[in-house]
Amino acid sequence: MVMTTRRVLLAAGATLTATLAPRKPFAAEPQAWALQARDLPDLAEVLVPVDPPRPPPDGFFVDSGGVDHMIASFLGHGMVINFWATWCQPCIAEMPSLAKLAQALAPHDIAVLPLSSDRGGAKVVSAWFEEHGVTGLPILLDPHGALASAWEGKGIPTTHIIARDGKERARLEGAADWSTPATAELIRRLVEA
Repeated sequence: MVMTTRRVLLAAGATLTATLAPRKPFAAEPQAWALQARDLPDLAEVLVPVDPPRPPPDGFFVDSGGVDHMIASFLGHGMVINFWATWCQPCIAEMPSLAKLAQALAPHDIAVLPLSSDRGGAKVVSAWFEEHGVTGLPILLDPHGALASAWEGKGIPTTHIIARDGKERARLEGAADWSTPATAELIRRLVEA
């Protein structure tokens, strides 16, 4: 009995030692597991119309300076509101294409608003943008996911297209490639509807 107990303890100790042994971090090989923008579907294939169009919940979001903003304050402007987080792999894959979309839509008075649910706040999002070379997007936060919840989102990323009349015209639950000229034209048509 003592011999059997000793063998069990030795086996358990060896298993524990193997689990605690230093390993190469999972993120050290991003190409092996990371979803790439080229893997994302074209927006036209996955965007779902909202019929009839409806007004979004009027919650608030916060900018990098801690100032609250209401969605209603953007009435009259087009909006692409994207709920995301720095830890969400599909969000990470689509963020550079959202930055390209923001650049293409800026001359048309359509704002791309990426609302992060990261608990670390603006500091985490800013560091992530810098690390990944994402420029041209504002650092905006959805504290505690309150606005996403009010919108009854099922997860992230989720994107809502809001027309100038303040009504949601389309949404996407999941990631897509937002960077094509056809995508920018589709968004402009939806916003002007």
